[in-house]
Amino acid sequence: MILNAYLEFIILNSFVMLIGFGLEWLFGWPAWLYRHIGHPVSWLGSLISWLDRVLNRPEYPASLRYAGGIACLFTVAGISATAGAGLMLILPLSGLGICLAGLFSFPMLASKSLAQHVQAVATPLQKDDIEAAREAVGMIVGRDVTTLDEAGISRAAIESLAENTSDGIVAPLFWGVLAGLPGLYLYKAVNTLDSMIGYKTDKHGAFGWASARFDDLVNLLPARLCGLLFCLTSQNRLNSIGQMWAEAGQHRSPNAGWPESAVASSLEIQLSGPRIYHDHVTTDAIINPSGRIARKEDIGRALARFRQVMILICILLIATASGAALI
Repeated sequence: MILNAYLEFIILNSFVMLIGFGLEWLFGWPAWLYRHIGHPVSWLGSLISWLDRVLNRPEYPASLRYAGGIACLFTVAGISATAGAGLMLILPLSGLGICLAGLFSFPMLASKSLAQHVQAVATPLQKDDIEAAREAVGMIVGRDVTTLDEAGISRAAIESLAENTSDGIVAPLFWGVLAGLPGLYLYKAVNTLDSMIGYKTDKHGAFGWASARFDDLVNLLPARLCGLLFCLTSQNRLNSIGQMWAEAGQHRSPNAGWPESAVASSLEIQLSGPRIYHDHVTTDAIINPSGRIARKEDIGRALARFRQVMILICILLIATASGAALI
């Protein structure tokens, strides 16, 4: 009885996520709407910034900042999950309700905007406009881009595409299917927290610890699924899966290494490796060291793989709904 009820829940959620995914891929979040009301993620960002100012004061001891960070996580995640649950309770259990739920889910996805941001790097780079390409890639990565050459810009754009495919598309859809709008909204809250305060800096090392660890947890399975989807776009799928399995653990992140190593093996290029953050150079290992250095045309190839992954996601959502219905 309980299993059948949950399978029905997954069926409905799969259709909801498919609608939301389709809407976001086709339309994205309109610029005019953002100018008037912002975006749900920007609303979350405002709340997180306020809690950061209130609970993470420089004079507080580390123990109090750890506690404040946990309180911040519970507050933001709790509000988001409650909002998702409230919407599910008031929406009618009908075709109209499914469509409306899809409408409420699409702002939490980022396929169209991700593709646009990466293409914005590729376009000036194809014209050898390095400064414009640096400016564009600086919008999507946190590293110092001022000294990046063509290879560095290309590598940064492709790494961002790989990691954000997991964080911005696969993971929210994964939790949306399993837990509906509450799961989708909760995931987006946790991921936004991590992107804002989940850094090992003097300011956020203690305060952002809980958010960073929870983000690692909720991305554990989606990151590996995303890597597998990228491997399936490779001409040598089994080899890509083997390389991903062998090299993903070399990445400094417990999750980002999976989609990045999958893309690196699929495109036969090097990714990750040393980079500059706030005047210090990291010692990250090179992913797929036998590959060649990334070139500007590889960004277009990575975007082609990305579009193939989007098609696979649609197929997977339909298959999930159909498979659950058959069971």
